Order: sequence, then C-alpha cells, then structure tokens
Amino acid sequence: GEDGWSGGERGWARGRGRAGEVGGMPKNKGKGGKNRRRGKNESEEKRELIFKEDGQEYAQVLRMLGNGRLEAQCIDGVKRLCHIRGKMRKKVWVNAGDIVLVGLRDFQDEKADVILKYLADEARSLKAYGELPETIRVNETDTFAEEENENDDFFDFDDIENAIEEI
Repeated sequence: GEDGWSGGERGWARGRGRAGEVGGMPKNKGKGGKNRRRGKNESEEKRELIFKEDGQEYAQVLRMLGNGRLEAQCIDGVKRLCHIRGKMRKKVWVNAGDIVLVGLRDFQDEKADVILKYLADEARSLKAYGELPETIRVNETDTFAEEENENDDFFDFDDIENAIEEI
C-alpha cells in the first residue's frame, strides 16, 4: 500500500496549492477592482449641490463611534451625536473631518441624523457660497480619491461585511 499513500499525499499537496491560491492575491485583486469601480461611479455622477433647509445644519465629523453613529460639530456651535441613516450606511464611508448635512430633531437638540455626506469639492463650494464658515478645514481628499493604496485597508473591512451579506 505504499503507492496509495504517496498518491494521497500528492492529492493533498495539490488541494493545498489550490487553497493557497484562494487566500493569496486573486481574492484581493477582485475586491479592489469592485471598489474602484464603485468609487468611480460615485464621483462621476455630478449631483447638484444640496443646501441645508429648515431643521438641517452643516456639521463636520469629529470622530466615528461605530455602529452607524458619529460625533459631529455643527456649525451652529453645538456638538451633536449623529446617526447615519440606513440608506447611507451601506453606501457611503464617512470619515472624521468630512462635512455632512444633518437633520436636527426638535425634541432632542443633542442628537441629529446624517442626511448626506458632502464630497470635498462640494464642501469647498459650500464654503465659496458662504454656507460654511472659513474656519472649517475641508479634507482635501475624498474617500474615493485616486490614491487608492492609502485607503485599501478601509475597503477590505467594508468588503468583509459585504461579502457576508452576499452569501
């Protein structure tokens, strides 16, 4: 039975080679590609600039709290706990320093809901229109900027979640 044994070993090595490939480069390449595509579309659609309405305020994200929540400094000077609405949570990756539009709640002044995230150039336009105070520093880069290598770690995270949902 010596032959059978070495045959088995060969099969095992072959199987392992296959598994190794899956864990290696190809997986990441596929993922990165998906994200890049997704990113490009987001920035290509030129959407119209949205100004705040009654009961809404511009805010700058101070820090992410996880779980769809974040702390933001509104331009009316109040720090508020903001909640990212479901529709946005899946699609938009919000970072500290981003400019967002939040909806205020009459009954709870310290809480607000993130309605929309402004891209860097939109935030600059808002400043130009005098909607945002000069003191706010706009992040120069969007999450979907061309220097993708910088943000690759982000995407992987995001993707692990998506991959789970897709199954």
